[in-house]
Amino acid sequence: WDAAYERELQTFEDIGDTGEIWFGEESMVRIIRWLERHKVPLDSSVLDIGTGNGVLLVELAKSGYMNLTGIDYSPSAIQLSERVREKEGMSNIKLKVEDFLAPSAELSGFDICIDKGTLDAISLDPDDAVGKRKQYVRSLSSVLKPEGFFLITSCNWTKEELLSEFGEGFEILEELPTPKFCFGGRIGNSVTALVFQRKKAKPSILDKLD
Repeated sequence: WDAAYERELQTFEDIGDTGEIWFGEESMVRIIRWLERHKVPLDSSVLDIGTGNGVLLVELAKSGYMNLTGIDYSPSAIQLSERVREKEGMSNIKLKVEDFLAPSAELSGFDICIDKGTLDAISLDPDDAVGKRKQYVRSLSSVLKPEGFFLITSCNWTKEELLSEFGEGFEILEELPTPKFCFGGRIGNSVTALVFQRKKAKPSILDKLD
């Protein structure tokens, strides 16, 4: 990924092209429309997991969202997103080099987490992909507030598989409409987009004793 983002960074420096938008423009519109439709406050803290070129955060900022953070484990991706942020004049967007599978202590308390393809990329890792997916869910639980929203867009996982993946600690709120295709007389979706809500932590026996 570093090599890919280094190429995109060079292209941006040369001709101002921000590079590929994962899942296209419509994926960003879908997310922003959901936030607007549910009147999610503009000062809500938003984390973009695997921000890449940071274009989603720029679009969120243009829509009025003020408390935006993007993380990526690739330093080249963060460099690119910093350049894009500067070009767009969005100085309030926070960007950090972070490995989401080992998040730092200050990465916590977010109202909303967004993933567009990051879980997909982790799932393709030949080195213990299953363990890394489980760690992803643990990391998500540590950075997202109870009752916070998680919006995920995936091309590798079906709705049922994602429900199974996030079944513990999260509940599905909504499936967002995505483009359909027809093959062999069957209709399917090339992309799955779901909204989860983190469940409230159950009170422990010690809490009840208090």
